Amino acid sequence: MQCNEILVQCLSCLLFFGGAGYFFRQTSVHTPYGRYVELFKKPTLVPAKLAWFLQELPSFLVPILLWCKAAGQLSTNKTVLLMMFCAHYFQRTFIFALLTRGRPSPLPIMIYAVIFCAINGFFQGYYIVYCAEYDDAWLTDIRFILGGIMFLLGMAINIHSDHILRNLRKPGEITYKIPRGGMFEYVSGANFLGEIIEWFGYALATWSLPTLSFAFFTLCSIGPRAYHHHRYYLEKFKDYPKSRKALTPFVF
Repeated sequence: MQCNEILVQCLSCLLFFGGAGYFFRQTSVHTPYGRYVELFKKPTLVPAKLAWFLQELPSFLVPILLWCKAAGQLSTNKTVLLMMFCAHYFQRTFIFALLTRGRPSPLPIMIYAVIFCAINGFFQGYYIVYCAEYDDAWLTDIRFILGGIMFLLGMAINIHSDHILRNLRKPGEITYKIPRGGMFEYVSGANFLGEIIEWFGYALATWSLPTLSFAFFTLCSIGPRAYHHHRYYLEKFKDYPKSRKALTPFVF
């Protein structure tokens, strides 16, 4: 399979414009997930574990299939970069999804997520496997090193923050409590901050437009959630720490 540069450019632009559109939509309308499901009338709900597993799986499975198809033909550089992407979604699919104690997800939201993850999983995998070009020294390039550090730091923040959120409740509890510890001492959306850092780090490590467009989409899609959560906490808890920001420590 040869690289289709027009496809790459079009999908990158679609992610940029889609992210911007999603951002502006979320500034006025709550997306019906988690604590906001009750705002919508009798949605068809999917259990949280199943919903997260099904919607995250394509982003892991599709790139792995592309990698298997090209097995033996990929450079070490490409393999490392593709496995970084897959590592995130392995954790989200097989660890986070099975451990989550979140609320059920509306069926339409889950279906949209499955479609997006399938398309984006193909796009990111396709670009790395068939389009990206790196010289033999890329793994020692400062862009890869700094990006890799950001990616690992973001993943660590994301996983640790999810662990804190998961253990706020005892089994069977669905009430919300104030998260404490880790980056939650600085921001209300610590888990979102970690994922945003992670994907911008990946964009730096790959030094490509497709991964940058995905990082931008991630910022636009989950950044507003941090703001919504922050506002929710301030309204619900009178003792919520006033020094915390929504997404960016000490800033916003």
